[in-house]
Amino acid sequence: MEFILLRVLASLTVILATSHAALTPELYWKSKLPNTQMPKSIKDMLQQQSDFMEDKSTSVGVGTGGVNVDAGKGKPGGTKVGVGNGGVGVDTGKPGKGTSVGVGKGGVAVHTGPKGKPVRVGVKPGPNPFDYVYAATETQLRDDRNVALFFLEKDLKPGTTMSLHFTKTSNSATFLPREEAKTLPFSSDKISDILDHFSVAPGSVEAEMMKDTIKECEEPGIKGEEKYCTTSLESMIDYTSIRLGNNLKAVSTEVKKETQLEIFTIKEGVRRIAADESVVCHKQNYAYAVFYCHKTLDTRFYMVPMKGVDGTEAKAIAACHTDTSAWNPKHLAFQVLKVKPGTVPVCHFLPEDHIVWFHN
Repeated sequence: MEFILLRVLASLTVILATSHAALTPELYWKSKLPNTQMPKSIKDMLQQQSDFMEDKSTSVGVGTGGVNVDAGKGKPGGTKVGVGNGGVGVDTGKPGKGTSVGVGKGGVAVHTGPKGKPVRVGVKPGPNPFDYVYAATETQLRDDRNVALFFLEKDLKPGTTMSLHFTKTSNSATFLPREEAKTLPFSSDKISDILDHFSVAPGSVEAEMMKDTIKECEEPGIKGEEKYCTTSLESMIDYTSIRLGNNLKAVSTEVKKETQLEIFTIKEGVRRIAADESVVCHKQNYAYAVFYCHKTLDTRFYMVPMKGVDGTEAKAIAACHTDTSAWNPKHLAFQVLKVKPGTVPVCHFLPEDHIVWFHN
């Protein structure tokens, strides 16, 4: 009888695993996190994924230097032009054969690809400001949007004004279903196969950015950091659940509308939202949605209500790092704030497509 019971349990395990594998990302979320509300940023990415599969021609390139968008939906002969901070993007495309070119401060990004190969890589002028291993570049020091990211925890109070630039996304890469993502290589020694699969020319800006993302994912974290790069929403859910359990909350910055660089004032209602243990997932520049996730122990998170001079309201997520002793001494934050590693908490706001997970 015991043997039969074990066989039945084993069969049920296989059935459940198979059913989970067949679930859409949305249903997988509901099955694993039934009490967790999905952040707007994730909903938006899932909608973009749905729109992409319906479109006959969609090309999007977004970076900190410029923006170009073509949401073709099968309309022939459309021309789209977008202008960003220091960059211009132009798209001319025929159904199913979209071509987009974006020029920004950091170089040029080009996407040509049929349906099924969602290349979404933008222009990146320097190291990710949220990667604490790297020294700041001259470009970052000149970029008001990056400089404005960092502040001291003592300034996190009503009435404080900050010059900020909220954008909807840092890049428009969409999620791949986990079963599809698992079939694609994601390692430096397979970079030639990866570039070939997405029709990305070796040596191009896109190729270098994809290589940089893989390299950052493969490198060890800073002292005390547990990190992992997720290549699907399902793998992000699994990584977070294993570290924190299933009774979770997930939040991201929300802004009523995209803004230019403008003055925002912190309103009443600043509150700490996360316990000492949390997981933060930062979206990376890649052909599909890849998130650099890491478990944090020395970071305090706050929900910060803000209002811009034009009336735009935001609920911004602020991360305040209490131990920066392992950061690069030449990191952008230290150069902006004129402080040294390990001396005072260093804070920054998170873009809309970065997710904070914590115990409910």
